[in-house]
Amino acid sequence: MTTLDLIYQDDFLVAIDKPAGMIVHLGREPEGPEWIAMKRLRDQLGRQVFPVHRLDRPTSGVLLFALDQQTASLAQQAFELREVIKTYHAVVCGIAPQAWACETPLRTNPADEALPALTSFERLDIAPVATFPSDPTLSLSLLKAIPRTGRFHQIRRHLLEADLPIVGDFRYAGQGRSFQLGEILGTGTRMLL
Repeated sequence: MTTLDLIYQDDFLVAIDKPAGMIVHLGREPEGPEWIAMKRLRDQLGRQVFPVHRLDRPTSGVLLFALDQQTASLAQQAFELREVIKTYHAVVCGIAPQAWACETPLRTNPADEALPALTSFERLDIAPVATFPSDPTLSLSLLKAIPRTGRFHQIRRHLLEADLPIVGDFRYAGQGRSFQLGEILGTGTRMLL
């Protein structure tokens, strides 16, 4: 089993580069330990670790763990109080506006009350129409997304509402198109978030 890439480590915290496809901690369905970040990091460091926040399974990025329960509580509070600014990058289909915000309330389940949700978006770059010979109608935008709240699949759902689905987002962009774009871009089944 390959080791996780450590981005940062001190006496209290460790940050890893979470690959796409890995879950943060054991969930409802059984997983091999190679696909659970918390178990892999614990085994790699030879000590207990405590997740501070989470990233969706198909999302890659920086994942923060505490090395003791007190630090975990303090760090989790900072996330809950929105003292930590999380920045994501996504590649979406279409040409996005230069900058905008989405404030559509979101619910986790249909029976739940919709909760306030706010995401700020900024376009960083584009691949205009005719960039890809195998699909001359395809255009893409590279976005920076900053969620100001933390709702279930918030960025993915706000982008879908804007008709800018994330490349490789099988759940919200659809399987057929996700497979097609993965082939064109050479990204396979990887979601570009």
